[in-house]
This record gives sequence, C-alpha cells and structure tokens, in this order.
Amino acid sequence: MDLAALDIFRTTAAEQSVTRAATRLGRAPSNISTRIQQLESDLGVALFDRDGKRMGLTEQGRLFLTYAEQILGLAQEARQQLHPDSPSGRLRLGAMEAALASRLAAPLAAFASAWPDVALEISAAPSAPLLAALRANRVDCALVAAPPEGWGPMQDLDLCPLYREDLRLLLPPHHPPVQSAQDLRLDRLAAFAQGCSYRRYGEDWLHQAGRRAQVQEVGSYHLMYACTVAGSCLSVMPQSVAGLLGHLGPVNSLALGPVETCLASRKGYATAAFRAWRGQLLETARPASRPANPRPLP
Repeated sequence: MDLAALDIFRTTAAEQSVTRAATRLGRAPSNISTRIQQLESDLGVALFDRDGKRMGLTEQGRLFLTYAEQILGLAQEARQQLHPDSPSGRLRLGAMEAALASRLAAPLAAFASAWPDVALEISAAPSAPLLAALRANRVDCALVAAPPEGWGPMQDLDLCPLYREDLRLLLPPHHPPVQSAQDLRLDRLAAFAQGCSYRRYGEDWLHQAGRRAQVQEVGSYHLMYACTVAGSCLSVMPQSVAGLLGHLGPVNSLALGPVETCLASRKGYATAAFRAWRGQLLETARPASRPANPRPLP
C-alpha cells in the first residue's frame, strides 16, 4: 500500500469507472486496473463491485475509503507544513450553497490571483454533511451555518465567525400578512435535504406553533424561490441569497432572525494555504459583506 495506490483507489471510487479515472490521473486504464487488483490482493478484500464498466464500492471499499481520505489528507498536510510560508498544494473547500451563491465569488477570485500555486477543490453541501466531511478529512475547511440548537460538541473543530445572515421565511406573493406560524395558509416547505441548518430553522419555527412542515426537497435556491413565487411552497433562505433572485418574481417575507456563518476547520490545521484562505475571507467579511445590488424583500 502506498500513496499512489490510495490516490488511484480514491479517484476510481469517485469516478466509478477505470477509464474515467485513468483519464483524470493521466494513466493507462490497464495500469489503474492492475494497481487496484494489487491493492485488493494486499488487503485481502474486494473493494469494488464490478458491474460491466461501472465500479461501485463494496461495503469494505466504503470503509477503506474513509481511511484512504484521511491518509491522503494527512500526507498533503504534512507536505505543506514543511513550507509554512509558501501557500501551495491542494486546499479542499466545502461550502453551503448560500455561501457559494452570495459570498465567495470575490474572495475566491482574489485568492486564486494571489496564490496561483494553490489548487482549490470546491464542494457544496448542507452544513451537517460538511461538518461530517471535515471530521472525516474529506475537506480541509468548510463554511457552515449554526443550527437552531447551537453547534453542539465542537471540541475537535475551530470556528471562525465570518457573516451574520438575515434569515427570511419567504411566502407566495399573494399570501396574507403573517405574524406567526398560525397565520400560514401553507405547510409545504421547499428546502434542501436533511442537514441544512436553514431548513431546520423553518421546520422548528412551524413546530413551535404546532404545525409540521411537509418538505419538498429541491436541489437549488433558484428552484426553492421559484416554488414560492408559484404559490406552492414556503422557503427559508438568507436575505443575501433571496436578494439575488428577485428577477424570478415577487415574494413576501418574514424575518426569522440572524444566523451566523463560520469557517470551520480541524483543530491544529494551519497550512500556509489555509491561513491565506482564512485571511482572504476575513478581509472580505470585515465590511457589512452584502452581495452586490441585492433586491430588498418586504
């Protein structure tokens, strides 16, 4: 077992194809197949279920992938720590869709210009899966939002506050004014999958009034907003995102209160690339940090 073999295994698991993994890694497909077979022989288990050209992980393969991610992440971190003053190598960024939509365009562009030797890998997910990925060493840092009940045990992570988001409950344009959940004529909530802090705020707000949300899971804020404009759903999102979607149509809204967005990282993780990225975010966040020309909501 060596780092190259682990990287081949991880890439094949991600691509679910020897051919695509070979293209991504710049190797011959026969080389990929041979290295995987050697790794399986060394471990004494099958890591993949072969179904034609598709390569799906076995149960043992999924377990081994968690360790491979940690080993490769630590190896990259160790390499970067030997050059603490020169940001370089790979930095894996996780972020909520809201942060990607309204907060990260400028800092990402500035960072890429200032530190071209850093290879950024960006992934999007709700806050809870991002924290799980951070703990499993699948990402190096993540922009996450505090859930309604607070962060919970976080002794293994550092949290750097960045933004205070104005969270809004969006209502269809012809919905009567709302003072509490009792005034709602809808219980259907368009939201991301479980693990999204903003979805949890919406569900909890309804629950406090004895109402249970019927959640329609969607994959983007654009679709979430469009469902609300069409009158079929409520939705919950930051003002910074909703203000960018006003061209899709008018909505009414109700303030749910401020929610803090933080940059989360593992305790002790301090590569030069990460320190430069955190500094870039803090520099961008010092002003009011509002998106360019948002359309105000009612």
